[in-house]
Amino acid sequence: MSIAHGFRTVGVLGAGQMGLGIAYVASLRAKVPVLVVDRSQAQIQKSLSLMDKLLAKDVSKGKITEQDAQAARARITIVPENEGINGLKDVDLVVEAASENVGLKTSLFETLSATLRPDAILATNTSSISITKMAAAAIPKGETAASEKGKASAGRVVGLHFFNPVPVMKLVELIPGLQTSEATLERARAFAIACGKG
Repeated sequence: MSIAHGFRTVGVLGAGQMGLGIAYVASLRAKVPVLVVDRSQAQIQKSLSLMDKLLAKDVSKGKITEQDAQAARARITIVPENEGINGLKDVDLVVEAASENVGLKTSLFETLSATLRPDAILATNTSSISITKMAAAAIPKGETAASEKGKASAGRVVGLHFFNPVPVMKLVELIPGLQTSEATLERARAFAIACGKG
Protein backbone atom coordinates (compact mmCIF):
# COMPACT_ATOMS: atom_id res chain seq x y z
CA MET A 1 0.00 0.00 0.00
CA SER A 2 1.52 3.31 -1.07
CA ILE A 3 0.84 6.17 1.31
CA ALA A 4 1.89 9.78 0.65
CA HIS A 5 3.49 10.19 4.09
CA GLY A 6 5.38 6.89 3.73
CA PHE A 7 4.37 5.28 7.02
CA ARG A 8 2.71 1.87 6.83
CA THR A 9 2.39 1.35 10.60
CA VAL A 10 2.83 3.68 13.57
CA GLY A 11 3.31 2.77 17.21
CA VAL A 12 2.18 4.83 20.18
CA LEU A 13 3.81 4.12 23.52
CA GLY A 14 1.47 5.25 26.28
CA ALA A 15 -2.34 5.24 26.22
CA GLY A 16 -2.95 8.29 28.37
CA GLN A 17 -4.58 11.47 27.14
CA MET A 18 -1.73 12.40 24.82
CA GLY A 19 -1.13 8.88 23.51
CA LEU A 20 -4.84 8.46 22.83
CA GLY A 21 -4.96 11.75 20.94
CA ILE A 22 -1.92 10.85 18.83
CA ALA A 23 -3.38 7.42 18.01
CA TYR A 24 -6.70 9.11 17.14
CA VAL A 25 -5.26 11.60 14.62
CA ALA A 26 -2.85 9.03 13.15
CA SER A 27 -5.72 6.62 12.55
CA LEU A 28 -8.42 9.08 11.50
CA ARG A 29 -6.44 11.75 9.63
CA ALA A 30 -3.26 9.99 8.42
CA LYS A 31 -5.24 6.76 7.89
CA VAL A 32 -2.38 4.61 9.12
CA PRO A 33 -2.66 1.47 11.28
CA VAL A 34 -1.65 2.27 14.86
CA LEU A 35 -0.30 -0.16 17.46
CA VAL A 36 -0.78 1.07 21.05
CA VAL A 37 1.29 -0.12 24.02
CA ASP A 38 0.59 0.66 27.67
CA ARG A 39 1.33 -1.29 30.85
CA SER A 40 -2.10 -0.50 32.27
CA GLN A 41 -5.00 -2.44 30.79
CA ALA A 42 -7.39 -0.15 32.69
CA GLN A 43 -5.82 2.89 30.96
CA ILE A 44 -6.13 1.20 27.57
CA GLN A 45 -9.82 0.47 28.12
CA LYS A 46 -10.46 4.02 29.33
CA SER A 47 -8.70 5.43 26.25
CA LEU A 48 -10.54 3.17 23.80
CA SER A 49 -13.84 4.16 25.37
CA LEU A 50 -12.95 7.85 25.03
CA MET A 51 -11.85 7.31 21.42
CA ASP A 52 -15.22 5.72 20.63
CA LYS A 53 -16.96 8.75 22.17
CA LEU A 54 -14.79 11.20 20.19
CA LEU A 55 -15.52 9.35 16.94
CA ALA A 56 -19.26 9.26 17.69
CA LYS A 57 -19.19 12.99 18.46
CA ASP A 58 -17.47 13.73 15.13
CA VAL A 59 -20.09 11.61 13.34
CA SER A 60 -22.96 13.40 15.10
CA LYS A 61 -21.51 16.79 14.14
CA GLY A 62 -21.18 15.69 10.50
CA LYS A 63 -17.38 16.05 10.54
CA ILE A 64 -16.89 12.42 9.50
CA THR A 65 -19.12 9.59 8.31
CA GLU A 66 -19.96 6.48 10.31
CA GLN A 67 -17.79 4.53 7.85
CA ASP A 68 -14.86 6.89 8.52
CA ALA A 69 -15.29 6.34 12.26
CA GLN A 70 -15.45 2.56 11.90
CA ALA A 71 -12.40 2.51 9.63
CA ALA A 72 -10.42 4.72 12.05
CA ARG A 73 -11.32 2.51 15.02
CA ALA A 74 -10.44 -0.62 13.04
CA ARG A 75 -6.95 0.79 12.40
CA ILE A 76 -6.21 0.84 16.16
CA THR A 77 -4.68 -2.34 17.59
CA ILE A 78 -3.73 -2.84 21.22
CA VAL A 79 -0.47 -4.73 21.60
CA PRO A 80 -0.95 -7.66 24.00
CA GLU A 81 0.44 -7.03 27.48
CA ASN A 82 2.86 -9.97 27.23
CA GLU A 83 4.42 -8.48 24.04
CA GLY A 84 4.84 -4.88 25.25
CA ILE A 85 7.42 -2.90 23.30
CA ASN A 86 8.37 -6.03 21.34
CA GLY A 87 4.98 -5.71 19.64
CA LEU A 88 6.25 -2.50 18.00
CA LYS A 89 9.31 -4.10 16.38
CA ASP A 90 8.05 -3.63 12.81
CA VAL A 91 6.58 -0.11 12.97
CA ASP A 92 7.93 2.68 10.76
CA LEU A 93 7.53 5.31 13.48
CA VAL A 94 6.89 5.18 17.20
CA VAL A 95 5.70 8.16 19.23
CA GLU A 96 6.52 7.82 22.91
CA ALA A 97 3.91 9.51 25.12
CA ALA A 98 4.89 8.28 28.59
CA SER A 99 5.15 10.34 31.78
CA GLU A 100 7.56 13.29 31.81
CA ASN A 101 10.31 11.45 33.66
CA VAL A 102 13.86 11.60 32.30
CA GLY A 103 14.91 8.20 33.64
CA LEU A 104 11.80 6.50 32.28
CA LYS A 105 12.07 8.12 28.87
CA THR A 106 15.79 7.45 28.39
CA SER A 107 15.22 3.84 29.42
CA LEU A 108 12.37 3.55 26.93
CA PHE A 109 14.52 5.00 24.13
CA GLU A 110 17.30 2.57 24.91
CA THR A 111 14.78 -0.30 24.63
CA LEU A 112 13.08 1.11 21.52
CA SER A 113 16.42 1.53 19.77
CA ALA A 114 17.36 -2.09 20.51
CA THR A 115 13.93 -3.46 19.56
CA LEU A 116 12.73 -1.54 16.51
CA ARG A 117 14.10 -1.75 12.99
CA PRO A 118 17.15 0.50 12.42
CA ASP A 119 15.19 2.65 9.94
CA ALA A 120 12.23 3.27 12.28
CA ILE A 121 11.86 6.82 13.59
CA LEU A 122 11.86 7.16 17.37
CA ALA A 123 9.78 10.20 18.30
CA THR A 124 8.88 11.60 21.67
CA ASN A 125 5.97 13.79 22.63
CA THR A 126 7.96 15.46 25.42
CA SER A 127 7.76 19.19 25.85
CA SER A 128 10.46 19.53 28.48
CA ILE A 129 13.13 16.85 28.21
CA SER A 130 16.21 17.20 26.01
CA ILE A 131 15.86 15.42 22.68
CA THR A 132 19.66 15.27 22.52
CA LYS A 133 19.72 13.34 25.82
CA MET A 134 17.07 10.93 24.55
CA ALA A 135 18.95 10.47 21.27
CA ALA A 136 22.09 9.61 23.24
CA ALA A 137 20.11 6.89 25.03
CA ALA A 138 19.25 5.40 21.63
CA ILE A 139 22.90 4.68 20.79
CA PRO A 140 23.35 0.88 20.90
CA LYS A 141 25.46 -0.70 23.62
CA GLY A 142 29.06 -1.01 22.49
CA GLU A 143 28.73 1.90 20.03
CA THR A 144 29.74 5.52 20.47
CA ALA A 145 28.16 8.79 19.36
CA ALA A 146 30.90 9.01 16.71
CA SER A 147 30.51 5.49 15.27
CA GLU A 148 28.39 4.99 12.15
CA LYS A 149 25.82 2.85 14.01
CA GLY A 150 25.77 5.31 16.89
CA LYS A 151 25.18 8.29 14.59
CA ALA A 152 22.50 6.46 12.61
CA SER A 153 20.59 5.36 15.69
CA ALA A 154 20.74 8.75 17.42
CA GLY A 155 19.89 10.44 14.12
CA ARG A 156 16.47 8.80 14.01
CA VAL A 157 15.32 10.41 17.28
CA VAL A 158 13.09 13.50 17.09
CA GLY A 159 10.69 15.47 19.23
CA LEU A 160 7.14 15.43 17.90
CA HIS A 161 5.29 17.47 20.52
CA PHE A 162 1.55 17.39 19.92
CA PHE A 163 -0.48 19.99 21.81
CA ASN A 164 -3.38 19.07 24.07
CA PRO A 165 -6.11 18.22 23.22
CA VAL A 166 -4.50 16.51 20.24
CA PRO A 167 -7.69 15.99 18.16
CA VAL A 168 -8.45 19.75 18.35
CA MET A 169 -5.11 21.58 18.39
CA LYS A 170 -3.58 22.12 14.95
CA LEU A 171 -0.04 22.69 16.13
CA VAL A 172 2.80 20.18 16.45
CA GLU A 173 6.24 21.26 17.59
CA LEU A 174 8.98 19.47 15.64
CA ILE A 175 12.12 19.41 17.81
CA PRO A 176 15.48 18.10 16.59
CA GLY A 177 18.23 16.92 18.88
CA LEU A 178 21.83 17.73 17.99
CA GLN A 179 22.03 14.28 16.37
CA THR A 180 18.67 14.30 14.52
CA SER A 181 19.14 13.75 10.79
CA GLU A 182 17.49 15.93 8.15
CA ALA A 183 15.74 12.84 6.74
CA THR A 184 14.21 12.10 10.16
CA LEU A 185 12.98 15.70 10.44
CA GLU A 186 11.39 15.58 6.98
CA ARG A 187 9.67 12.24 7.61
CA ALA A 188 8.39 13.43 11.01
CA ARG A 189 7.10 16.64 9.39
CA ALA A 190 5.28 14.59 6.71
CA PHE A 191 3.63 12.50 9.43
CA ALA A 192 2.49 15.58 11.38
CA ILE A 193 1.00 17.11 8.21
CA ALA A 194 -0.77 13.83 7.40
CA CYS A 195 -2.28 13.96 10.91
CA GLY A 196 -3.77 17.36 10.05
CA LYS A 197 -1.18 19.35 11.97
CA GLY A 198 0.85 22.33 10.80
